[in-house]
Amino acid sequence: MSLDNAIRLTEILVGFAFAQQSIEHFTSAPNERRLFIPRLLLAALLIVGYQTAWVTVLLLLLGLAILQRFQGPYNGGADRMSFLILSCLCLVHFAPTQRWQEIAFGYLALQLVLSYFISGWVKIVNPDWRTGRALCDVFQFSAYPVSESLRQWSQSPRLLFSMSWSVILFELLFPLSLLSTTGLIIALLITASFHFANACLFGLNRFFWIWIAAYPSILWFQLRIFTTA
Repeated sequence: MSLDNAIRLTEILVGFAFAQQSIEHFTSAPNERRLFIPRLLLAALLIVGYQTAWVTVLLLLLGLAILQRFQGPYNGGADRMSFLILSCLCLVHFAPTQRWQEIAFGYLALQLVLSYFISGWVKIVNPDWRTGRALCDVFQFSAYPVSESLRQWSQSPRLLFSMSWSVILFELLFPLSLLSTTGLIIALLITASFHFANACLFGLNRFFWIWIAAYPSILWFQLRIFTTA
């Protein structure tokens, strides 16, 4: 995947992610609609490829206004990833040379790798995750599960123990997927399935779309390293 194609694909995926997020607010209070209707229009421009450099700047500024409205990233990691992608796209578009474009886009790829590795590290140093207790609490007490029947999983400690360690080990080993194009594609399919499962089980749909939007950067980055080595 060439740098230009990876950047363009990232813009399209970010546009779809922002469009989906914006539509969710159409039934909100008027002061929220005034922020998210323009965001939907800008997302559409990003998808079709119209003046993408300036559109990403406007989306970044609008995102700051949304942060002020909600007094911070109200959707946690998904909002932080959104800002990371937009910031990197802005740097790519206004970089003076292709080398600086590659540095900015490569930074996004490295941050994506770190997002999985650090998540695994945080889990493995947490005794509740190592025993499966953390997942048990999620299913038993949190408001996340979409279906009440899913709470019955909290009564299966062995299953949750296995699930916990599967997630921990995969996230910690994710950086090794950069060693092989095929391995990376398989790893991304697994992570995409993981995010999709979280969207279905817990309603965390924003994580699915915005993390997928960062995948072109790591696919390009791996090929860039492989062809240079």
